[in-house]
Amino acid sequence: MVINERIVGKIINGNFDRILIRQKSNSNIELGDLLVCKTNNSKLLLQVYDLLFGSQLSQQSIELISGIELEEKNQELKFFDEELRNYKIAIAKPILEINNEQVSIPKKLPLFMSDVSVVSEEDLKFLNNTRNKLFIGMLRSGSKTLNLKIFLNADKVLRHHILIAATTGRGKSNLAKVLLSGLINDDEVGVLVFDPHDEYFGRNGFGLKDLSNNKVIYYTPGDYPNSKSLLFNLKLIKPQHLNLGWSDAQRDMIYSYYREYKDEWIEAILLDKKVNVKINEATVNVVKRKLMNLLSIKVVNNQLLSESIFSLNSGLNIIKDIVEGLENSKIIIVDTSQVSSDVELLIASMITTELLEKYKYYKMKGLLREKPTTSVLLEEAPRVLNNEALQNNNIFSTIAREGRKFKIGLIAITQLPSLIPREILSNMNTKIILGVEMQNERQALINSASQDLSEYSKSISYLDVGEALITSAFTKFAIPIRIPLFEEHVKKHVKNKKGKEDNNQEDNAHKEQNKNIQQKTKADVKLGLVGF
Repeated sequence: MVINERIVGKIINGNFDRILIRQKSNSNIELGDLLVCKTNNSKLLLQVYDLLFGSQLSQQSIELISGIELEEKNQELKFFDEELRNYKIAIAKPILEINNEQVSIPKKLPLFMSDVSVVSEEDLKFLNNTRNKLFIGMLRSGSKTLNLKIFLNADKVLRHHILIAATTGRGKSNLAKVLLSGLINDDEVGVLVFDPHDEYFGRNGFGLKDLSNNKVIYYTPGDYPNSKSLLFNLKLIKPQHLNLGWSDAQRDMIYSYYREYKDEWIEAILLDKKVNVKINEATVNVVKRKLMNLLSIKVVNNQLLSESIFSLNSGLNIIKDIVEGLENSKIIIVDTSQVSSDVELLIASMITTELLEKYKYYKMKGLLREKPTTSVLLEEAPRVLNNEALQNNNIFSTIAREGRKFKIGLIAITQLPSLIPREILSNMNTKIILGVEMQNERQALINSASQDLSEYSKSISYLDVGEALITSAFTKFAIPIRIPLFEEHVKKHVKNKKGKEDNNQEDNAHKEQNKNIQQKTKADVKLGLVGF
């Protein structure tokens, strides 16, 4: 494209973070557009964060003219040189300085009265870093999608936590599925997914199962083809896994039972076995009721009867198997759609605690470098990342603060980021922000972002379905992206995979045919049937 055809405006005023651009009359600058302009020896990448009208006419004259057109019928006044007198102004801020392929944070103003052009793939080719493995989406300028794939460094962004924030219906789950699909061929990353809506594996449609038979392991209650049974033995539950709002007396009681009965402590409580300390009967009854309700267990003829995913005999190895799968870089999907929210958090705590303890052991033994980075995906993250969690130091707040040291991170999904404490929110070093309409939620994200998003509140509120903004400690600027629809993404992948398999089969057939011809020729030569 000729550079003059890309010119959409000219810089006319402003200061460092508020560049005023007069829009060319036949151009259409949008909120969020990426633009480029020149300095003395480099280019500046600008992003538009507001739009307004400009005019050479006084406000009084404009009001008079509009009044005449409104009140006096058939009076349509025409401006002399209208495209020169009335125009639009885009307000932008410099977000990156580009010098050949060297990029840096801008510290200078663009040239006064310099031309401003729409960005091109050539301007941003430095973003096409093939060393980064995690595909997120396509680069976006305003509402336009550029032919430039955006990849992030999987190890860094996963280890230092990802937050996905959006209002309901803006595509959080679709983004999570696209993100996970980008890890299908990564042998250095494992992901543990707690799926409260049973939408990631693709039980009833397209899902991660369609991308790989070996990478994805699916745990679900009951029997389902190509899945593993979601069944936990009661002996795997420890007191620290339970967050049932215990009083001090109740907490003392359960730890007393745990010390005396070890992994049979729950059975001992429910069957009214005794301990060597005196416990109030009311306390015993409350603890029993809470445990029976949570675990869906009844006592019949002095025996425990389970009606849930918790078993008295089976399921002793499930946590061990899941952690080993993560160590082998698998994507483990745990279907929690058929259990309560409290049970989901319990099994999440059980598995994640074991994972962290094992990785701590590997670090102590000097083996951590050999292990894959592991991430834990949680929907409705404020359930476990809140002020209470911070005070009680639960496993998820511990990972949010310390997990990066042990190659364990979180992928936290929420529509209410303001409910997550600032300390934890700031530790989420990569935030993928989709449309967020509520001001206080946007402000929580802006205040904890890795880049300065103070002018982006309006842009964030107007993000459409599939549009997002990535702010990360591992990117030079906040990157606007468009996320592909997962179903289309999967179909394209499957089609390409099938095409490659067909080509490989065809190549193998040609090789086999050539091999047979060569063998026949050698045989003919040997028999003297072929002359030279």
